[in-house]
Amino acid sequence: MVDACDVVFHLAAAVGVKLIVESPVRTIETNVHGTEVILNAASRQRKRVLITSTSEVYGLSDQIPFREDGNLVMGATTKGRWSYACSKAIDEFLALAYHREKKLPVVIARLFNTVGPRQIGRYGMVVPTLVAQALEGEPLTVYGDGRQTRCFAYVGDVVEALLRLMDHPDTAGEVFNIGSHEEVSITQLAERVVALTGSPSPITYVPYHEAYAEGFEDMPRRVPDTSKAERFIGFRPRTSLDGILREVIRDIASRREARAALPT
Repeated sequence: MVDACDVVFHLAAAVGVKLIVESPVRTIETNVHGTEVILNAASRQRKRVLITSTSEVYGLSDQIPFREDGNLVMGATTKGRWSYACSKAIDEFLALAYHREKKLPVVIARLFNTVGPRQIGRYGMVVPTLVAQALEGEPLTVYGDGRQTRCFAYVGDVVEALLRLMDHPDTAGEVFNIGSHEEVSITQLAERVVALTGSPSPITYVPYHEAYAEGFEDMPRRVPDTSKAERFIGFRPRTSLDGILREVIRDIASRREARAALPT
């Protein structure tokens, strides 16, 4: 399949905090071995490859905003939560090694919380989960104290950036942050979902040890420096968080209506 195509966008991975905590072996093997297969196949004919990495690789770094050349600060190996971040960091090391040693044209994109219509909350994705809870009139569940912050990027803006990275002649062998600059705490996110849906739902807080495991660690802030992507491809996120939430609300509401219309 790789031999027959022009370029490869490697988007697949084991993702979601729930899966990572419950199945660390599956997480590590899927991410590392899967990427190894793709790079090995692409290297036979030097097919251009884009590897999607993650903001998780920055770990516990406090160098905000995160820069591509900044240090990666991982948590202890005894905490399985960091297996995903480490596996994606290995993906990056492996991809860059293929570039240096085998001259494979590889581009790495570190994505920061890509969201949009049709995303599901099954693996712990916070935006569709909160929106679905609000539309059902259920309590919105926020893990931890809700002060942890994230930046959510619209899938349409991200896809455009990935295409531009692949088309640019000078991006091979480089790493790029792709995400939004609109930082919001998870409590603020839940409040905006309630306001935009007009839901009567309350916000409830679930301690990390109840949601995942004792000693679970989270990243307090996740904010990208996207100046490198702006310099290379003119990347600037165009869609606001409220715009993203309205799109997700419309999508989930329409699917709820479609299910309700089905004959019982």
